Amino acid sequence: MDFLSLFLMDFVKQLQSPTLGFLIGGMVIAALGSELIIPEAINQIIVFMLLMKIGLTGGQAIRNSNLTEMVLPAAFAVAVGILVVFIARYTLAKLPKVNTVDAIATGGLFGAVSGSTMAAALTLLEEQKMPYEAWAAALYPFMDIPALVTAIVVANIYLNHKKKRRAADEYLSKQEYLSKQPVVAGDYPDQQDYPSSRQEYLSKQQSADNRVKIWPIVKESLQGPALSAMLLGIALGLFTQPESVYKSFYDPLFRGLLSILMLVMGMEAWSRLGELRKVAQWYVVYSVVAPLVHGFIAFGLGMIAHYATGFSLGGVVILAVIAASSSDISGPPTLRAGIPSANPSAYIGASTAIGTPIAIGVAIPLFLGLAQAIGGS
Repeated sequence: MDFLSLFLMDFVKQLQSPTLGFLIGGMVIAALGSELIIPEAINQIIVFMLLMKIGLTGGQAIRNSNLTEMVLPAAFAVAVGILVVFIARYTLAKLPKVNTVDAIATGGLFGAVSGSTMAAALTLLEEQKMPYEAWAAALYPFMDIPALVTAIVVANIYLNHKKKRRAADEYLSKQEYLSKQPVVAGDYPDQQDYPSSRQEYLSKQQSADNRVKIWPIVKESLQGPALSAMLLGIALGLFTQPESVYKSFYDPLFRGLLSILMLVMGMEAWSRLGELRKVAQWYVVYSVVAPLVHGFIAFGLGMIAHYATGFSLGGVVILAVIAASSSDISGPPTLRAGIPSANPSAYIGASTAIGTPIAIGVAIPLFLGLAQAIGGS
């Protein structure tokens, strides 16, 4: 009973934090028809500075830490990123009126990481004075890139297989038609090598040209604005001495900039709700349930690392939160390029309109409260 009451008290307390308040405030003023607009250029600068700060923090921490401590949490981050895509492939894609390719793209976006959601989690951890490894933020690319690569590979394999099946059907239908026509000597070549079934035809169509190339996907992910800023910050923190500019510029501005970003995300989330009306309503159910399921999977794996290697409970929360988040910056353009046939209204609408608010408003306080309850029990 003490565990449950402590958890509920902490959960309610997190919901009252200023970070979540700005997100809710953005949704409210958008619902009331406010014409407030934050220019996109300013929004991009804010995102860059937040991710640079997180990267610098992680880079400085990696420089002063034992890299072997990162191995297990990083491996779990990779596993979760890949697993999330397959969860969507075999759950969301099986639901009525849900396009399989759209479902795979949605899984990729939910497997990828939101830098803004991670920034919100780091802020709340600091407010609650819960210790965590500063390098834990560097788990971002270990989950983000595998999720996007897996989604694009799985989607292209599915599309290639679908294309081959359609070609096989057309080919065999044509052969059946020709077989019923009167045959004149010399009209047809020797047909002994013609496939007699769809399966045989499909097997004959396998070639290197149909293979999905992995490196271009990884390259595009690394070149995305969010991951580029994060990796640049990590590199500068690791190989230079940025402490002076970090303490005088990036660190003091972090929370104020984050509050503006939360406001923008709240307004955008409300505007995206309309997009979900264009696709199957199952996306709404998925967007509510998936962040929590993904977060609990990562939380469980994080607890294994906690007991096996001493990974902090704060680090467990970060792992769970990035798993619960869905990419809002680098993921959408990567998926647009890698899976052009997927409907952005489905995967971006599901992520921005519902997935991100659930991750920030529910998952962060939920996993933070759970970790505090475990640590206090």
